[in-house]
Amino acid sequence: MGIWRKTLVYLGLVEEDDYDDYSYEDADHEEEAPARRSRRSASADHSPARRDAVVRSIPTRPTARFHLVNPTQFKADAQEIGDKFRDGFSVLMNLDGADPRERQRLIDFASGLAYGMGGSIQPAGEHVILITPPGVQVSAEERQRFLQERGFFPA
Repeated sequence: MGIWRKTLVYLGLVEEDDYDDYSYEDADHEEEAPARRSRRSASADHSPARRDAVVRSIPTRPTARFHLVNPTQFKADAQEIGDKFRDGFSVLMNLDGADPRERQRLIDFASGLAYGMGGSIQPAGEHVILITPPGVQVSAEERQRFLQERGFFPA
């Protein structure tokens, strides 16, 4: 199965068995081509009731949805971070308000959460951590724009 055939089938332009009409075979099979073409044109029905067409969606990259958390205590804020991450949000943790011990605890929790769920964790600024769920990629521009909108960095 060639790439041309796969593309036509994927786009729904031909059915699996219709590919023979588009094949590029040797000259040995040239006499069969008119019979195939005539069979296809004879069987083609262009009425609105035709139901053999296939519509397929084009896969898209998931867009990043952000949730900003300003945690100060592990007990009070860890569940919110975990719930939003599990719901598919990219979580930005602003750890400026947390004391150093709680900050380290929250970073450890976020690291375990990202690892356990198959996501990723990265610094997004000084005392700002970004946790990204699996399958979601946040570009540097998206992250910068979101942080600027929240007043973290000057525009």
